[in-house]
Amino acid sequence: MSSAAPSIERSAERAVGRVLPPWWLFLITGIGWAIVGLIVLRFNYTSVHAISLLFGFVAIAAGVMEVVMTFVVPGWWKLLNGVLALAFIAAGVVALIHPGNTFVALAAVFSFVLVFAGMFDIIMSIASRHEIDVWWLQLIGGIILLFLGIWAAGDYGRSAVVLIAWVAAFALIRGVRDIVYAFRIRGLQHA
Repeated sequence: MSSAAPSIERSAERAVGRVLPPWWLFLITGIGWAIVGLIVLRFNYTSVHAISLLFGFVAIAAGVMEVVMTFVVPGWWKLLNGVLALAFIAAGVVALIHPGNTFVALAAVFSFVLVFAGMFDIIMSIASRHEIDVWWLQLIGGIILLFLGIWAAGDYGRSAVVLIAWVAAFALIRGVRDIVYAFRIRGLQHA
């Protein structure tokens, strides 16, 4: 019975490898995210432009997904998805046309997003402290987000620096993650 377990595990890994996208796709996206992160870290107009373009492309992609959802969801949800699609696509187009104004708006809103995310994490960590052993990690993260948001709120310069640093960190972490995924998937697909 113990010799059958590794065989089942290997066949399961091969099945997962066949379902996943090509490994090189994750490698390319990982390198792309890492490049975006390094560009954003320059903290100049290129950073502002890159963040605005990134937001524009993400908003347009979200709009396209909402259009697809209008064909999937029933009833009045179609209307909500249609309105969201228009809003996302319009915001994406405006972000691509006016990157400077988009960055100012994102920086103004971002500190408040951090405050709300921090409060949410604090509440969720306390609520789940009996179910999750490391609930305190989420609590610490929530406190950091809350104080970072409060510190950046009301000051455009600090909000802009926090936004740029946050986007750069996200892009670099996502890039490293995708590169690691690429080689893990390659191992599964070529096992």
